[in-house]
Amino acid sequence: MSATQIDIDDDALAEAMRLSGAKTKKEMVNIALREYAERRARTEARLRHLEQARQWDEEGFWLRHAAEKGAAGDSARTEQGAA
Repeated sequence: MSATQIDIDDDALAEAMRLSGAKTKKEMVNIALREYAERRARTEARLRHLEQARQWDEEGFWLRHAAEKGAAGDSARTEQGAA
């Protein structure tokens, strides 16, 4: 851990401590830093998934699926498309 001196909005700190149940300023700052890092990591993961979804080849998927399943795959795709 490193010691850092910073100016913090006292009202925001008090409200955050009340909401989180943190007992000390240090604990609250550490909670906030961890939550921020976790939120950013989740956002980045969602962006990666969104990009993968944009590249999704649904028609290619169904063609591969039908080829793996044989004729039954064709009827499943038809039923899937009708739903």
